[in-house]
Amino acid sequence: MRWTRRQWLAHASALVVTPALAGPAAAADARTLLVLGDSLSAEYGLARGSGWVSLLDKRLDAQAPGWKLVNASISGETTSGGRTRLPALLKQHRPDLVVLELGGNDALRGLPIANTRDNLATMARSAREAGAKVVVVGMEVPPNYGRRYAEDFSASFAKVARETGAALVPFLLRGVADVPEAETLFQPDRIHPTAQAQPTMLDNVWPVLKPLLR
Repeated sequence: MRWTRRQWLAHASALVVTPALAGPAAAADARTLLVLGDSLSAEYGLARGSGWVSLLDKRLDAQAPGWKLVNASISGETTSGGRTRLPALLKQHRPDLVVLELGGNDALRGLPIANTRDNLATMARSAREAGAKVVVVGMEVPPNYGRRYAEDFSASFAKVARETGAALVPFLLRGVADVPEAETLFQPDRIHPTAQAQPTMLDNVWPVLKPLLR
């Protein structure tokens, strides 16, 4: 069969359009990872793109290209604030995986540990009910908070993870806050890690996160 010029042009146009049509479909198939955190995840005092969440985004591109990352972290956020914001975030982004990095500001403000634990548990359950897997990121406080408080605060993250079926990162700042050279890994406020510490923070999260990306 001999094709007319019009048929050839129509066929060529279809070949050109097909990749463009595939683009949105591929994007729609991407799974979403939502990070809900505080200043430790919001690049406080850091150059944009150098925080551990940004490094995670780059690692996802390289090792799990079917995922897109949404960073909903806000400096100063508490578990109460996160609990308030999460329902809208779940509705908007429909995440497949939620990382909860909250609680540090609760301790800085002296809020009751029971409230922190309840807020984290509520967020974890809400995310799971929405169909997402959940990672709870643990935090610790310095000894000057008092031994009992420090132990109870640290244990609250494991308790929430255990009771809600979430995965647990025991301590986001392991290898940063608990090493002899810790002073060199924090900004002058001694609260927020430097850019140098961010890869270590990511390495604390990645082993827990990676199996959930499958």
